[in-house]
Amino acid sequence: MSSLLTNESSLVALTTLRQINKNLSMVQQEVSTGKSISNARDNAAIWAVSTVMQSDVDSFEAISDSLNLGASTVAVARGASEQVTSLLQEMKSLIVAAQEDNVDRAKIQTDVAELRNQITTIVGAAQFNGLNLLQGSGNVDILASLDRAADGSVTATDIAVSRQDISIDGGTAITATGTLTFGSSATIADGANDTLTVGGTVIAGETYELSDGTDTYYYVARAGDGVNEVAAGLAGVIGDNFDGVTVSASAAAITITNNSGASITFAEDVLDSSTAGLAAVANVDVTSSAGATSALSAIEGFIQIGIDAAAAFGSAQKRIDIQNEFVTTLSDSMKLGIGALTDADMEEASARLQSLQVQQQLGVQALAIANQRPQVLLGLFQ
Repeated sequence: MSSLLTNESSLVALTTLRQINKNLSMVQQEVSTGKSISNARDNAAIWAVSTVMQSDVDSFEAISDSLNLGASTVAVARGASEQVTSLLQEMKSLIVAAQEDNVDRAKIQTDVAELRNQITTIVGAAQFNGLNLLQGSGNVDILASLDRAADGSVTATDIAVSRQDISIDGGTAITATGTLTFGSSATIADGANDTLTVGGTVIAGETYELSDGTDTYYYVARAGDGVNEVAAGLAGVIGDNFDGVTVSASAAAITITNNSGASITFAEDVLDSSTAGLAAVANVDVTSSAGATSALSAIEGFIQIGIDAAAAFGSAQKRIDIQNEFVTTLSDSMKLGIGALTDADMEEASARLQSLQVQQQLGVQALAIANQRPQVLLGLFQ
C-alpha cells in the first residue's frame, strides 16, 4: 500500500542518514582533537581515570622542577664543602711546616689567617636562591614525589637534606659542658705529680685548654669524642712540648709528672664553642711551638668535618638525581597510559571517515530517491 501521508522509505532513509551524520561527526571530532575520548560524555569511566592521571602528570612536572632546584642547591653546598676541605688541607701543610723551630711562624700564621678568612667567604657565598646549607642546623625538605593510595588519597614525599654547618663565624652560642679538674692543686712542685680529670659531656668543637702561663696547649673535641678521647688527645699535645714533664693518660685522667727543676702552675679551661662545625678553626695559632703542636692535633678533625660535609651533600645530590630520573620516567609512562586510554587511532579514524563520507553521499541519494516516491502517485490520477 502506498500512502501519501506516510513515506516509509523516506523515513528509513532519513533515519539512516541521521545515524551516518552522527557517526561522521564523532569521527571528525576524533580527527580534529586526536582523542577518542575527549569528555565525560564519550566514556565517563575512562575519562575519569585519564583526568586523574593527567592531574598527577602535571603534579610530577612541578615535582621535577622542585628536584632540579634542590639538586642545584645541594650541588652548590657540595662544591663549597669540597673547596673548604681543600683549603683545610692547605692549612694542614702550613701547620706541618710550623712544627719546625727554625721557621718564621708569624708569617705562617698570616697565611693560616688568610685561608681561614677565605673559608668564611666561601661558606657565606654558598647559597642558591637564598638557601645556604653550610650554615645553621636542621633539615631542608625537598619535594620528591606524590603517593596516591587505592582510596584516592594523595600524600607528598620529601627528601630530607641535612645542613652541614662548617662555618667559622656565627652559629648559636652554647655553654661548655666539659670540665677539666686537677686532683689537688693547679701548682705541681718539682718531683711531684698531679692528675687532671676530664669530665662532663663532650661536645664536638669544644676546646680543652691547659696553660703554664707562657704557652697554651689545647685539644679540639671531634665528632664522636668522649672524655677518654679528649684526655688522650690533650695528653699527646702536652707531652710533646713540656721540657722536664712527662704525661700519661689512663681513661679520662691525665697524670702530669714535673721534673723540670721548678714548680709549674697550670691554668685549665674548657672554652665555649658554637654549633658551627669549624668554629674552633678560629683558635688555630701557630706562632708558638705549643700552638703549632695543638693545631696539628686539631687540623685532622677539621679536615674530617669538611670531608663528612662534602660526602653527605654528594650522597644527597645523587639521591635527588636518581629520584628526578624516576619521576621523569614515571611521568612518561603515565602519559603513554593516558594516550592508550584516550588517544584516537588515526589510521582507523581515517578509514572510517572515508567510509562514512561515502555512506553519507549514498544516504543523501537514497533519501532523494525516497522523496520522489509520492510523485509516482500523481500518475494514478492522470
